[in-house]
Amino acid sequence: MNIGLIGAGAIGRFLLNHMKSQDNLHVTSILVRDEEKYHYLVDEYNVELYTNLNDFLKSNIDIVVEAENVEAVKYYLKDVLNIKDMMVISIGAFSDTSLLEDVKENQHKLYLPSGAVGGLDLIQNVKTLEHLNSVTLTTTKPAASLLDDEVSEPTVVFEGVAKDAIDKFPKNMNVSIILSLAGLGIDETKVRLIADPNATKNTHHVKIEGEFGEATIEIKNNPLKENPKTSALAALSVLSTLERIENNIIIG
Repeated sequence: MNIGLIGAGAIGRFLLNHMKSQDNLHVTSILVRDEEKYHYLVDEYNVELYTNLNDFLKSNIDIVVEAENVEAVKYYLKDVLNIKDMMVISIGAFSDTSLLEDVKENQHKLYLPSGAVGGLDLIQNVKTLEHLNSVTLTTTKPAASLLDDEVSEPTVVFEGVAKDAIDKFPKNMNVSIILSLAGLGIDETKVRLIADPNATKNTHHVKIEGEFGEATIEIKNNPLKENPKTSALAALSVLSTLERIENNIIIG
């Protein structure tokens, strides 16, 4: 499968590096804003650079992977899905739920990897017969990433539903968005955000309740080597989703 990347940031470089050893996955085209800045990628990874979306989409690619930012998703989503399947990494774009309306009517597929969290398969399974009662996310992050003022102990900086959490902390609540999309939506997914001065990792604790019973999942994320602001699990979820698209055996 030939892959076209939008953007060449931390996750983009992660994919380029790890696909060197892949037999069936290849990044062949990259859409960038500054071709001169990223020209070194041409020789290093044997890719073609594009600054024009139409030329990029006409290149020999099977799927487009957005690896840039929320603004890029909003700008390119509809045009890309008219022509190609697409994977979106900047899940925060879907805090604007209207973006998904065009997707539902489109013949091309939109893939949303799980990112820095897990349990989405369980949530979707339970939701199938409306057996899902509640999804609660408690996220703990280093205090300095959330607050300008110093705190001496763990401090709850938000408690409410995902919609309000996204509005107040748009750069810190991507996990709440993917959980909302898989489950009860942004108006029903409960969120608690804690700033901890002693925390060194982002921790996500997900509690799921329904007719099936209940489940809890806790993830402590190590940073990606290419960029400490990105979780390693988020990058792995992108690569794994691409691999599963190619597989004949589907698990989960």
